[in-house]
Amino acid sequence: MNDRYYRQISMDGWGAETQERLKAGRVFIAGMGGLGCPVAMNLVLAGVGHIRLCDSDTVEITNLNRQFLYAESSLGMPKAPSSFDALSMLNPDVDIVPVQAEISSGNVDELVADVDIIVDCLDNFSARHVISQCAVKKDIPLVHGAVWGMEGRVSVLHPPLTPCLECIFPHTPEPMETPVLGAVTSAVGSMQAIEAIRFLAGERPALMGRMLVMDFPSMSFQSLKLSSDPSCPVCGNLVP
Repeated sequence: MNDRYYRQISMDGWGAETQERLKAGRVFIAGMGGLGCPVAMNLVLAGVGHIRLCDSDTVEITNLNRQFLYAESSLGMPKAPSSFDALSMLNPDVDIVPVQAEISSGNVDELVADVDIIVDCLDNFSARHVISQCAVKKDIPLVHGAVWGMEGRVSVLHPPLTPCLECIFPHTPEPMETPVLGAVTSAVGSMQAIEAIRFLAGERPALMGRMLVMDFPSMSFQSLKLSSDPSCPVCGNLVP
């Protein structure tokens, strides 16, 4: 086993077998912005074997307070291939596939393909609902993350064990520009990565069916149990 992973292999309950599970893992990251950057970096460093990076945007100057995979030299460049360049230098063992595409109901099934887990790092609920519906249809767990200013939220959704995103947010709010501190996106994205790694390692994610709400100004964290909606048009037929 590669010495690169020695410090995590030596953790209690980990070992080479768990590292091999990560190597076999396949992840789809939806969005390579403030959340996607720390998610991708942590998965790559951990040795997750196959990672698909999907984003349709180009790098803008306002991204650089939090999206650390890009530099001023990346301005105007598409995010997916730009993040691929940075991540490939961190760990050549990982198969990274950049996908420059806007997620829609017409292409989402093909984009997600046959991954083991989806990480929702998107910044608009229209696309979030599309990726959530795909996750339900393909029976793939979804790690949802969101930030607003100095607040962050993370949950793991996998109906019928949990509600789906539509159960929690049945309506799509109007798109809004999100105020955010870069350190908050780094913290929230890292928590999303931890939950994805736990799942790929064969463990039940701690936030399965729960939402962790993080208020960073007060450093208070609250865990909320999420309830399924039996009448949900996306997952209601799955609720026992």
